Amino acid sequence: MNQKNIIIVAGGKGLRMGADLPKQFIPIGGKPILMHTINAFYEYDKHINIVLVLPESHQDYWKELCRKYKFNIAHQIATGGETRFHSVKNGLAFINEGLVGVQDGVRPFGSKEMIARCFDAAQQYQAAIPVIDSTDSLREMTGAERSKIIDRSKIRLVQTPQVFSVEILKKAYQTDYTETFTDDASVVEAIGINIHLVRGETTNIKVTTPLDLKIGEFIVNSSL
Repeated sequence: MNQKNIIIVAGGKGLRMGADLPKQFIPIGGKPILMHTINAFYEYDKHINIVLVLPESHQDYWKELCRKYKFNIAHQIATGGETRFHSVKNGLAFINEGLVGVQDGVRPFGSKEMIARCFDAAQQYQAAIPVIDSTDSLREMTGAERSKIIDRSKIRLVQTPQVFSVEILKKAYQTDYTETFTDDASVVEAIGINIHLVRGETTNIKVTTPLDLKIGEFIVNSSL
């Protein structure tokens, strides 16, 4: 069986949250969001290699939180870079073989079943990401005050974890950074690899606003 690895990127400053505390450290259900995220992957596979990417300025605080909450799931810490691209690249330096997922630190509610779908699909297709359908109508801006409808049946909303063979992801991250790289799939696609889509979850939210916090509390309480 391939070694499974997960890079959890947690470099957010919480600006949209309007909080002094970086959003990955804000408590939901009695413990910081980031601990929920790490725990989701530990519950999926007790032997998964976890690499947490944090800004250097946040690392001591994270270690204090781990002591405070008696959080002892084993993980390595890599130092965040200038952008998410550079942070993932730094995390990859800790990984040598198998499959590697990349996860938003503030996306804490992915189920074991969804994580398994992503890793299983990556085992078969080498690159797999979870997506959900759009339930809203969509419009594309064609000018300053003009727009046109988009066929939402052709649109998928992308989530994480995005899972790849380590060899492919490391090769992709040798590419020079551009602003068109909005996620890991876009980096891998740039070297000509097809991205396989798997079924995501509507509860697999990214916690970025105060409303998301309220939704997150509801999800945690509903699962108790």
